[in-house]
Amino acid sequence: MKAIIPVAGIGTRLRPHTHTQPKALIPVAGKPILAHIVDSLTDAGFKDFVFIIGYLGEKIQSYVEDNYKHLNCTFVTQTVREGIGHALWIAKEHIENEDELLIALGDTVFDMNMKDYMMTEHSALGTKKVEDPRRFGVVELGADGFITRLVEKPSIPVSNMALVGIYKIKEVDMLMEALKYNIDNNVRTKNEFQLTDAMMRMIDKGAKFVNYNVENWFDCGKKDALLETNAILLKKDEFVTKDLHFENTIIIQPVNIDSSCHIKNSIIGPNVSIGSGTTVDNSIIKESIIGLDAEIKNAVLHDSLIGNEASLRSLSQSLNLGDSTEINFE
Repeated sequence: MKAIIPVAGIGTRLRPHTHTQPKALIPVAGKPILAHIVDSLTDAGFKDFVFIIGYLGEKIQSYVEDNYKHLNCTFVTQTVREGIGHALWIAKEHIENEDELLIALGDTVFDMNMKDYMMTEHSALGTKKVEDPRRFGVVELGADGFITRLVEKPSIPVSNMALVGIYKIKEVDMLMEALKYNIDNNVRTKNEFQLTDAMMRMIDKGAKFVNYNVENWFDCGKKDALLETNAILLKKDEFVTKDLHFENTIIIQPVNIDSSCHIKNSIIGPNVSIGSGTTVDNSIIKESIIGLDAEIKNAVLHDSLIGNEASLRSLSQSLNLGDSTEINFE
């Protein structure tokens, strides 16, 4: 079975970071969003991947090729962004002959039993109840437990069960027919070719879909969501860096700090991730994500997202600072 990961989005809600870095490569709990997804799938036995890339796609391709040499990876470029349905359609030659597919959106970190999910008898959609379903695709269940209706970002939601961005498709031929029909007939929702519309056509044609409750799901599309995801993941031992010793520095766990960092005279934590090569001096940092090769001096930071190679001196603020930015308040 192949895993299809669409990662062609621009990531407008994470600017300025996504001016220079694709959203899927922004770090959380010590590694990029995309790495959390791929690692989860490889742990479940996946070896064949199709990445649908677009904006800054060369960076995603380079990252995957450098870090996942053991996987069979194909890259398809979506030059015009017209929705997830369109993205899957342009990758059809890598999809249409498969018996089953797994589709995982490239900006979502999910916490679930992937092997159990893959054992479901029917096509299955990962779902979770949310307070405001208007921002998501939502599902409605029938009395028999099967999904009867799918709606993308409804103004009046049919339920509060949101699609979390992971889909197991058993009827691949029906999916491809539905995608072709929608594109040939210009069937759009929110001006895009939606995967939800294609799956709704499959249901109308007799395909059986069940919902699969996802325990934890993190939509990493905004700064606040990224920081919340970072804090939640750092509650797991697998993401925490322990036995850290830096000059005249207090570490308040949980944190994820690369061993190549240069830190002194500081207080770090809780819920802080710091990328490789970063220098921190005479600073207090909590509830924040700091990128690679950054420089933080004489600063007090909280609830902040600092990009790669950014330089910051003398500040007490909550910041959203992009890559290669320099701010000096001295």
